[in-house]
Amino acid sequence: MLDTTTRVMVTGGAGFLGRRVVERLQLAGVGEVFVPRRSEYDLRDRTAIRAALEQGKPDVVIHLAAVVGGIGANRAHPGTFFYDNAIMGIELMEQARIHGVGKFVAVGTVCAYPKFTPVPFREEDLWNGYPEETNAPYGLAKKMLLVQAQAYRSQYGFNAIYLLPVNLYGPGDNFDPENSHVVPALIKKCVDAREQNLPYIDVWGTGSASREFLYVDDAAEGIVLAADKYDGADPVNLGVGREITIRELVQLIAKLSGYRGEIRWDASKPDGQPRRALDTTKARERFGFISRTSFEDGLRETLNWYLQTRRTGAPRTTAL
Repeated sequence: MLDTTTRVMVTGGAGFLGRRVVERLQLAGVGEVFVPRRSEYDLRDRTAIRAALEQGKPDVVIHLAAVVGGIGANRAHPGTFFYDNAIMGIELMEQARIHGVGKFVAVGTVCAYPKFTPVPFREEDLWNGYPEETNAPYGLAKKMLLVQAQAYRSQYGFNAIYLLPVNLYGPGDNFDPENSHVVPALIKKCVDAREQNLPYIDVWGTGSASREFLYVDDAAEGIVLAADKYDGADPVNLGVGREITIRELVQLIAKLSGYRGEIRWDASKPDGQPRRALDTTKARERFGFISRTSFEDGLRETLNWYLQTRRTGAPRTTAL
């Protein structure tokens, strides 16, 4: 599907994940990559979407633009997380169909899975319950793109695929404590505590919840592989197939960052979904994706990037 004549539009292409996807597409030698910037194209607006499609004339659309954040941001802005994510995806897919786009790659979220999905999460379990409450509006907004993709494939023959990446991390992540995800939030917390000689740090929850983490460059590789090789209706997980408890994660980040103080757990704050770990069989079988980066190596790269740059954090939205 991807070759030197292919024109690809990547929404969110200036964001954390999007930059890597754009780089991989360019390395793959695609004809042209168009990134609609938020300053020019508000992807919540139908007219702006039409203008972006007319400007980019894409054969393939990879939809990464999203309003994202950790548990705190999801609890504070559930309406924004639902509306912005739903309206962007629904309108973009509809206008892509109308404009004759050949393939649409919808990138969903592990938050779409039911709260008590058996581990490892299999794509067949996606509809067997309601998502974890703190991020349900975001998860359901993104999950509707799977419904739309399958409906459009059935009615219009529209080649839309749907990917389910697990939690991402890596250099260039958002380290803003107001809306960052768990890995960058903990890195910043531990580094700040070490440098300020704080006797302890506070961490949300009990530490018993588990998460799986996918290095951002590996995620970009999986998305580009799927854009090139996968044309099926079934949703496909993108992950590594291994989980770590939040308690173990904090201990590992503390060790790598050199923080030796006390870790205090605030059990009055939510843990979020109890466990997250994906079955990655379909990604391997359908388009040959296997994660390459070990978690500890990825954490070191992320920590080193943060120490070198000391950025205060990227904007909450990656719809750039």
